[in-house]
Amino acid sequence: MLEISKLVKRYGRDKPVLKELDLTVEGSSVVSIVGASGAGKSTMLRCINRLVEPTSGSIKLNGTELVRLKGRELRRTRRKIGMVFQGFNLIDRLTVMENVLAGRLGYVNLFQAITRRYPQSDIERAFQLMERVGIAHYANKRADELSGGERQRVGVVRALMQEPEILLADEPTASLDPRTSEQIMKLLHSLAHELSLPVLINIHNVAQAKAYTERIVGLRHGRMIFDGAPAGFGKEALDAIYGGIETAEEEITAEPGRSTQGVAHDST
Repeated sequence: MLEISKLVKRYGRDKPVLKELDLTVEGSSVVSIVGASGAGKSTMLRCINRLVEPTSGSIKLNGTELVRLKGRELRRTRRKIGMVFQGFNLIDRLTVMENVLAGRLGYVNLFQAITRRYPQSDIERAFQLMERVGIAHYANKRADELSGGERQRVGVVRALMQEPEILLADEPTASLDPRTSEQIMKLLHSLAHELSLPVLINIHNVAQAKAYTERIVGLRHGRMIFDGAPAGFGKEALDAIYGGIETAEEEITAEPGRSTQGVAHDST
């Protein structure tokens, strides 16, 4: 279970990017995070895996407080947080298998890492996962010879090789064509349920969020505006999150006595 409480992230003296954000994710939920650029979506994910340091608040993963971890404890806990990146983050000169096995770097000693001598069990697991996502036949091919969709599948398998307790995907389809984007979203949804793995996906494509996730969280200016099922994500929620051109920089506040299912109005 992921439990985020009163999460704040501020850069210098600027206004906070995240403003006392609360979020709980459990089970094999597939949750999409939507919002305009600058809403805080990527910052939230990067606070979870501590690529960005939270200013204040609490982030717990299965009872472990992530915000307080340092040094070796932080490195060990990061192994439990898989990350899929928009830009793939592969090493182009290495083979697909070598990139996939990089997901085990946190589990092997320095000599094994340098010489790439991974346990046979890791190699077998890598082949199983690559077979599952349809890239096993590319095992010995260089990463820079693959298409965008194939490269993203390598990134997904690399993250799963960590045996994570949660998977974070930061705009995993932004660099892909529409058909391949659909395939990657469908794959993430299927893997979440097969592996009983909670997945958080930052995504701009609202149609894909509604089609491939069970829950949508909408952010605007660092605050949660919507939290509910895709069926409840209609025009009102869309307008509240993205606003009109003339109100794009204004804060959204609730009208007195107004109540709409799924829309989390900010009262501060």
